[in-house]
Amino acid sequence: MENLSLTERIDLTGQIANLPDQLAELVAGLTPEQLLAHPLAGEWSVAQNVHHLGDSHMNAFIRLKLILTEDNPQLKPYNQDAWADRADANHPDLEVSLQLLRGLHARWVALFDSLTVDEWQRTGQHPEYGPMTPVDILRSYARHGAGHLDQIARTLAAQG
Repeated sequence: MENLSLTERIDLTGQIANLPDQLAELVAGLTPEQLLAHPLAGEWSVAQNVHHLGDSHMNAFIRLKLILTEDNPQLKPYNQDAWADRADANHPDLEVSLQLLRGLHARWVALFDSLTVDEWQRTGQHPEYGPMTPVDILRSYARHGAGHLDQIARTLAAQG
């Protein structure tokens, strides 16, 4: 297993901690039309991106808890595109998802900060990605949040 330096852990957990506020700032004042528009072919709307972050990060938090509390658990994937097509992901009211992310990320960072050296090495088995550790989850979801901030910015830029 690859080690995680203290500096990297602080940087990555900082990215996780800051995502809800960055997201809220990026979408503040947008109209329902801006939130639901699909100006980029094959890309989600701003609203779908925000709601997806809630869905995805809830799943990742649960995966982390399973890794920490079970012996090499099977981690369940989900069809993110099917989830993004549901009515709750195509609604312009983002406040519930933003609140969810604020609370979830605060708990997630507190959990990451509490891990022992041995807990960082625990594993779960993802059917698509193979073995996953808490290190993998932290790195992946820090990048995931940043990627969706970028996707939202590109979607808004394409709207003019």
